[in-house]
Amino acid sequence: MAVFTHPDRHRVAVLVRHGMLPFELGMAHRLFGRAVSASGEPLYEVVTCALVPGEVRTDSDVSVNVAHGPQALAEADTVIVPAANEKDEPQTEGRLGPALADAFTRIRRPGTRIASICTGAFVLAAAGLLDGRRATTHWQAADQFRALFPSVELDPDVLYADEGDVLTSAGDASGIDLLLHLIRLDHGSAVAGEVARGAVVAPHRDGGQAQFIRRPVPAPHGSSTREARAWALTRLDRPLTLAELAAHESMSVRTFSRRFRDEVGMTPVRWLTQRRVERACQLLEETDLPVDQVAAEAGFGTAASLRMHLRDALGVSPSAYRYTFRGA
Repeated sequence: MAVFTHPDRHRVAVLVRHGMLPFELGMAHRLFGRAVSASGEPLYEVVTCALVPGEVRTDSDVSVNVAHGPQALAEADTVIVPAANEKDEPQTEGRLGPALADAFTRIRRPGTRIASICTGAFVLAAAGLLDGRRATTHWQAADQFRALFPSVELDPDVLYADEGDVLTSAGDASGIDLLLHLIRLDHGSAVAGEVARGAVVAPHRDGGQAQFIRRPVPAPHGSSTREARAWALTRLDRPLTLAELAAHESMSVRTFSRRFRDEVGMTPVRWLTQRRVERACQLLEETDLPVDQVAAEAGFGTAASLRMHLRDALGVSPSAYRYTFRGA
């Protein structure tokens, strides 16, 4: 009997284990569930599955009754593996137990995408999916991960890592960034932006942003770079220098650069480039402007510069990006 009932929708299976974090399960259902087409039709169908159907303990005083077993994985287009706070073989011995190993043999649809949240990366690594590939996990678990999986190229300083068919994210909140990234890949930034607005979260935080930012919230009445960032977002089509941004906050360039990195987790130049890429993607999706005009309005100046930055960020040309999300 089929687990999924809407074959026209992208099928997402969330594989939970004892000790699961309800927040991570909820975010998958909430974010994918909010993604709809222009006509209001749901774009995803999400089901929860367990190694054995029935009651699954969480890390709190509630449990979840899961109706589906691992057979759901055989039908899924995307599999999400959240963290679990009860230690199991992937986190203690670096291998899959018999039940998990059997579950992963059921993932056999061509092109199935597998993503982990937080220490769910241990499961993907134990399954051999991350060997020789770049991955991330929660920064507090980085040393343990390296010891168990030396063949994985671990980067504990990023929010998420995208290796195409296998993706990993860091702590709980970065799972939101990863899921929005998946929605953006599937349906474009307009749909992902609507999902983010509905959930009242940031529409986009680049995967390369730092996990741990020393000053995520400015001290009360202290200096911040917030106003400079807001000011820059209204002027992306103009040349903006670091000196102008610093002057907007009445800081020296050196002080502004340090504060900016402390608050945002990246340099001002990198942040500005990312915002311009996002603006270009929005224009490519929502308008018929020629590529050179998109480049000008996004602040890249020339079509050649836009092509270079879009290929660096997304691996595609502007015309290919527009075709993907708008058709011919």
